Amino acid sequence: MDGTMEAARGPNTRTEHFDVLIVGAGISGVGGAYHLRQQCPGKSFVVLETLESFGGTWLTHKYPGIRSDSDLYTFGYRFKPWVGPPIATAAEILSYMGEVIEENDLARHIRYNHKITSARWSSADALWTLEAIDKATGQIRRFTANFLWMCQGYYRHDKGYTPDWPGLSDYKGRLVHPQTWPDDLDLKGKRVVVIGSGATAATVVPAIAGDCAHVTVLQRSPTYFIPGRNENELANTLRELQVDETWIHEIVRRKVLHDQAEFTRRSVEEPEVVREELLAGVRACLGDMADSVIDPHFTPRYRPWRQRIAFVPDGDLFQGVVAGKASIVTDEIERFTDKGIVLKSGQVLEADVVIAATGFDLNVLGDIAFELDGKPLNFAETVTYRGMMFTGIPNMVWVFGYFRASWTLRADLVSDFVCRLLNHMDELGSRRVEVALRPEDAGMTLGPWIDPENFNPGYLMRGMHLLPKAGDKPEWRHSQDYWREKDTLPAIDLDDPAFVYDGGAASATSQRPEVSLSLK
Repeated sequence: MDGTMEAARGPNTRTEHFDVLIVGAGISGVGGAYHLRQQCPGKSFVVLETLESFGGTWLTHKYPGIRSDSDLYTFGYRFKPWVGPPIATAAEILSYMGEVIEENDLARHIRYNHKITSARWSSADALWTLEAIDKATGQIRRFTANFLWMCQGYYRHDKGYTPDWPGLSDYKGRLVHPQTWPDDLDLKGKRVVVIGSGATAATVVPAIAGDCAHVTVLQRSPTYFIPGRNENELANTLRELQVDETWIHEIVRRKVLHDQAEFTRRSVEEPEVVREELLAGVRACLGDMADSVIDPHFTPRYRPWRQRIAFVPDGDLFQGVVAGKASIVTDEIERFTDKGIVLKSGQVLEADVVIAATGFDLNVLGDIAFELDGKPLNFAETVTYRGMMFTGIPNMVWVFGYFRASWTLRADLVSDFVCRLLNHMDELGSRRVEVALRPEDAGMTLGPWIDPENFNPGYLMRGMHLLPKAGDKPEWRHSQDYWREKDTLPAIDLDDPAFVYDGGAASATSQRPEVSLSLK
């Protein structure tokens, strides 16, 4: 630790102890705090948040038009009805989360502006010790906790991913990443190029097209879209019948999940049929110009659901294309020049502003320096237990949600698991739990965290080497299947040999069975 850090800590740094420490006050952390209060009312806990307020993604992302790409009937918590439109703005989501915090007296448990720098596990004490910088004072705060609940997400909030394109330093215009949108950016009358074709681009383009001289979406390859009305007809009908909002939330939630399950099944079993249905929806929005643009710019090379599909409320992205305010170019970047971008086809896109909607910068465990009994943790050397716990890491759970369904669905399920595990440890009189491969797992082949053939967005492919390994058995992988996990996670046998309490025979690294490693 350098001298500056020691000075900030001071000789009398006080240590605060909690039964549970939650990292992050985003959608997962706030939900976790609620469930702890409801299911483990005797547990003391604190939530440490780097930012100045709650919300995570919905606080840091301030680009024009920022909205959810999941419906709020499933992105919202199961315990609090959502009463707004299915696709919500960041402000609406923050308001909803604020209500959860206020209604459940969670604010007193949250410490904002606390950036965690280290997390150290001591087997002798069966404790985590965390240090955090109080950004308001610059002082170091120390916390100990029996159990660590990682709800920090999976990407860096302070910067997005921007490729190092050739000639980028020559560009004289303004380069912006949506994740760090500047307050002083004026796009009126400007020629704008948006690089990327995912949900962020689909959100930004319709929000800025009316102000710009022209917006060009530059994509390396097309993506799938689902245009539709930003309404839920079933919810509207139930409200007309004056059904209680709690019932509406549960009924609509189940209907949405049923439809999503069917869509996912069909995407695998009849991908060409689903592909044509998706393209037909886009074609209907493009009208007379569809024939000239649908094949080169809106027909992806991959089967549906290998990457996340962006919902386009009311087809607003395509309205700008039809009106001539926006256009699509499918090509690759050769280099930047002082005035814009030269493409590999030779076409030149001149731009006053370039918006790099090029994705997230994956981070693992919040960029916190982890140690286990004095040894640095290499997260990639662990094996995941159902995408929640990890071999050799005691008393810790990480919330990693779904790619094809709303993140919060899994956050709620993981919360139930954590609370059940904590209560079970109390029943056993246990201070420590970790997961370990069982004798029947000896020789199990390991592979990457997510099968690239199943789901392969760029941010995940760039950072896969940083993530834990997965096995070829259901217990040792993150299935990404809510429709299965909604039954299997609540049914987990906490006395299964995969769970080792209080340093039992399987907890030492030397006693775990050998495994073979495959990174196919």
